[in-house]
Amino acid sequence: MRVNWRIKWRYNFRMRTACCLSPLDRFIAELDRALRSACPASFHTAARENPAAAQPANELSAQERSLSGRLMRVNHAGEVAAQALYQGQAFTAHSDDMRNGMAQSAAEEIDHLVWCEQRLQELRASTSRLDPFWYLGSFAIGALAGLVGDKFSLGFVAETEHQVVQHLQGHLQRLPAGDQKSRVILQQMKEDEARHGSTAIRAGGKSMPASVRALMRLTAKMMTATAYWI
Repeated sequence: MRVNWRIKWRYNFRMRTACCLSPLDRFIAELDRALRSACPASFHTAARENPAAAQPANELSAQERSLSGRLMRVNHAGEVAAQALYQGQAFTAHSDDMRNGMAQSAAEEIDHLVWCEQRLQELRASTSRLDPFWYLGSFAIGALAGLVGDKFSLGFVAETEHQVVQHLQGHLQRLPAGDQKSRVILQQMKEDEARHGSTAIRAGGKSMPASVRALMRLTAKMMTATAYWI
């Protein structure tokens, strides 16, 4: 499997420093991550090059640019929520292996967050004004999943990524035909999310009850419908 050494370095640095943190230090670190993830023009940097960098900037009509901007705002909000979910699960994980795995996944997801924000800037569209709310709510959900148990938490990741892949496929179909920049970003995100879900299953994730899966879909639908407009 190909290793991205920038992601690996960023992950290893976090793991080396985390063992020395007091509870107050951990709280401050989580607050810092929340501010970086939920605020526009964040200080995050991507470990991988934006896949849209080599794509030509095709001219879009005002209507097409508006649609692409709204769809990418939804995806950016989803990446804010993904950061919070992983960090919440890492915060309450029952084992160090689980905690480290969640932190590594969060580090990889930073690329998606940065790519979406860069594309929003190109489209002259704003991020969701409710990003702080998405972060706090998702962190709480992730922390609750972590408290239930590591196998449940891994299953939660697998189901989340399964639903995200379906969501991204829907957006790929809705994007204007000429918006290849957004398209290649979403395609790469889709591949990454599918891999994260498969990894969680192989690590021992248990299948979620039908009621939990339905509640997850409902929550995601409410978030995406709101972020599309706000």
